[in-house]
Amino acid sequence: MDSPNFQTAAARLKKLSPLRPTLAIVLGSGFHHVLTELRVEKNISYAKIPGFPVPSVSGHAGELYFGRLGGTPVLVLSGRAHFYEGHSMERVTFAVRALAAFGIRDLLLTNAAGGINRKFHAGDFMVLTDHINFMGANPLRGAPHFVDLTRVYDARLSALLFRAGKSCNLKLQRGVYLAVSGPSYETPAEIRAFARLGADAVGMSTVPEAIVARQCGLNVAAVSCITNLAAGISKEKLSHAEVLETAERVKTLAAKLLKYFCGLYGQN
Repeated sequence: MDSPNFQTAAARLKKLSPLRPTLAIVLGSGFHHVLTELRVEKNISYAKIPGFPVPSVSGHAGELYFGRLGGTPVLVLSGRAHFYEGHSMERVTFAVRALAAFGIRDLLLTNAAGGINRKFHAGDFMVLTDHINFMGANPLRGAPHFVDLTRVYDARLSALLFRAGKSCNLKLQRGVYLAVSGPSYETPAEIRAFARLGADAVGMSTVPEAIVARQCGLNVAAVSCITNLAAGISKEKLSHAEVLETAERVKTLAAKLLKYFCGLYGQN
C-alpha cells in the first residue's frame, strides 16, 4: 500500500472545517501558549491526518487547529517533527506541502533558538532576515528543479511582525538563523565559527520548512524565541529544561505577539 501523499492530507483537512484560512502558523517551543488566545473551531491530532509525522519532543503537542486568532482565520500547527528525531527531510516537511495543497499562501514559522549575537538575552525574540543551512541535508534533494532562496523571508510579513511587536511594546531583534541537525548542542568552537559566518542564533528546525515553503510558492516569515545563550557565550550548562523554562517565562509575550500579528494580517 502506498504511503499517503500531501494531497490526501490536504483533502482530509478540507473535510474537517469549512474555514479556509490563507495563513498558517507552526508553533515551536515557546509559542504554544498562543492557543489560549485562539478561538478554536476544530482541532485534530496529527496521528489522524494521513502522512503527518507525530512529534516525540517535549513541548510539541502534535495537534492541528482551525480557528481565529486576533479575529483572523488561521491554521495552527502545534508542534513539529524534527530531523534529529530520525525523520527523513521528506517527513519533516510533509506538513508544509499539505498546507500548500490545502490553499495556504502565507506561513509563519516559530522556534526556540540559542543566542549567538552577544547583544541578545534569553527571552528576546528575533525575526529571521536570512538563514544558513548547516543541517547536512536539503529537503529538495531529488526535486526536479532549483529554487531561488535570495529572499526566503518575506519583507511584508516580517514588517507585520515588527508592527505587532511595537503594538505590544515588545522590541524585536532581527538576524540570521543557523540551522544544525542536532540533537546534541553545539561546542563553543562551533559557536565561535558560526558567529564569524554571520549567524545571530542557532537552532534545529525551521530551515527545511522554509525551503520547501518557498518551493511551493508560499510567502514565509519566521521568529525565534531566544531561550538560552549558546555554548561558550553562556557560562551555564545547556539543557532542554532551560529552553522550556525560558519559554514558560515569556509565553504570554509570545502569545500576544502572534495575536497582534494575525490581527494586522487580517487588515491587510
